[in-house]
Amino acid sequence: DSDLSMRTLSTPSPALIFPPNSPSFQNGRRSSTSSSSVTGETVAMVHSPPPTRLTHPLIRLASKHQKEQANIDRLPDHSMIQIFSFLPTNQLCRCARVCRRWYNLAWDPRLWRTIRLTGETINVDRALKVLTRRLCQDTPNVCLMLETVIVSGCRRLTDRGLYTIAQCCPELRRLEVSGCYNISNEAVFDVVSLCPNLEHLDVSGCSKVTCISLTREASIKLSPLHGKQISIRYLDMTDCFVLEDEGLHTIAAHCTQLTHLYLRRCVRITDEGLRYLMIYCTSIKELSVSDCRFVSDFGMREMAKLESRLRYLSIAHCGRITDVGIRYIAKYCSKLRYLNARGCEGITDHGVEYLAKNCTKLKSLDIGKCPLVSDTGLEFLALNCFNLKRLSLKSCESITGQGLQIVAANCFDLQMLNVQDCDVSVDALRFVKRHCKRCIIEHTNPAFF
Repeated sequence: DSDLSMRTLSTPSPALIFPPNSPSFQNGRRSSTSSSSVTGETVAMVHSPPPTRLTHPLIRLASKHQKEQANIDRLPDHSMIQIFSFLPTNQLCRCARVCRRWYNLAWDPRLWRTIRLTGETINVDRALKVLTRRLCQDTPNVCLMLETVIVSGCRRLTDRGLYTIAQCCPELRRLEVSGCYNISNEAVFDVVSLCPNLEHLDVSGCSKVTCISLTREASIKLSPLHGKQISIRYLDMTDCFVLEDEGLHTIAAHCTQLTHLYLRRCVRITDEGLRYLMIYCTSIKELSVSDCRFVSDFGMREMAKLESRLRYLSIAHCGRITDVGIRYIAKYCSKLRYLNARGCEGITDHGVEYLAKNCTKLKSLDIGKCPLVSDTGLEFLALNCFNLKRLSLKSCESITGQGLQIVAANCFDLQMLNVQDCDVSVDALRFVKRHCKRCIIEHTNPAFF
């Protein structure tokens, strides 16, 4: 790339991230020549260590009456490192330009367990290459301290950037590339194959990613046990629209240690894909198939095989799910803590009854836009789920103030109640507020405040 200004130095230090068209400064004055010749985009730059004397524009040279050391420079090294630990990657690189002491502190290995880059204009591929090159200075070609890379929303990230991570960061444990729609399966395969300790992977919004698997070379090398080699436990594939049942089958076969899986708006997933998932991934605690319109009661029967391990389930807007599916979950998943069933219009008071009597430890329930749920269902909840903290009844047409009063009289720990677009009186809302003092009520009744 032509947007990198680089000099051959023994100890380069990249300064990331300059906003578009930002002027450079020299000794407190605006300079007419910028370090980068390209305008309108953010670039990574390499520079030499600053001199010992403070020349940064934000730190004025001491006058005759200010010979004393600046207050911040009186802090010991460990305190400075603690302060630097709260800075994002781009600001940390800026600090390295202030003076030689800050340069040495800013490149302390303890501060480089995480790289966090955000922004649509940043040249992420180049920034990652420059950073990993600097971090590999003491251990050529391998960055042993880096464990987390977060480049969410960086639309200019391509496979080249992921290849850099895969080649240089064998100790990587967490990777978030949500919203980076230019990356493909091949680059993701390289990362999971060359980073054996990877546990957390977020590829939400990466529309080209259709599955998670080892590369062909890695599969051959690890055969026949390669299916158990991917150590991913947390996988977010929200908005991966092209993910199909076959891709989910591949994911399940290779990522058998999954405990958290989010498939929101993966609209091509069906009950068959969930059947594959339950065959291999028996340790799942949190599962979301929200807006997967082809998931039905048969899929709920498969999910019920997780039994007491399942704690979080989101089936919002899965219109094919009815009381039958809720009954499967209620019967076998007795330790369920969170259920989002918003928009499942086939759920009635009978489904809520099954749920309340079997999942008594339920803490959060969303049954908004379920028009067949009435005060009868709320009564079952109030008499069985005393630990309920969050309840959403938005747009439940059959709910009245009487049902709310029964809930408030029994669920004292209620902290959030959503009754927007429900026909409830001001007196009922005041009753809830009086009995559940910590409860935040979301409503659309202009008379209650």
